[in-house]
Amino acid sequence: QVQLVESGGGLVQAGDSLRLSCAASGRTFSSLAMGWFRQAPGKEREFVAAIDWSGGYTSYADSAQGRFTISRDNAKNTVDLQMKSLQPEDTAVYYCAARVGLATVPTQYRYWGQGTQVTVSS
Repeated sequence: QVQLVESGGGLVQAGDSLRLSCAASGRTFSSLAMGWFRQAPGKEREFVAAIDWSGGYTSYADSAQGRFTISRDNAKNTVDLQMKSLQPEDTAVYYCAARVGLATVPTQYRYWGQGTQVTVSS
């Protein structure tokens, strides 16, 4: 089992930056790929970014490329999502997720956090 707890969400203005963090416990964190997803009201959960177990390979959604950076610290069992140039369309609940092997499809992830709300005002 893996427990995931997100933090760092909040209300920001367009153009601001925000850093989300996800703390993991349980199964060996360093063996897991981690992903960030988001879900806006009335929309399906969508992929944002993912990182492999070593941190050596990352993948981003087109909407996140160039603005968001995913990173991990295997010594601290954390994965972060640094978000810059936030826009109102980035407003959503952001979730971190874990699985063995990097993937970008939400249904491929077994473990999920409870989510953290990010609201970007115009």
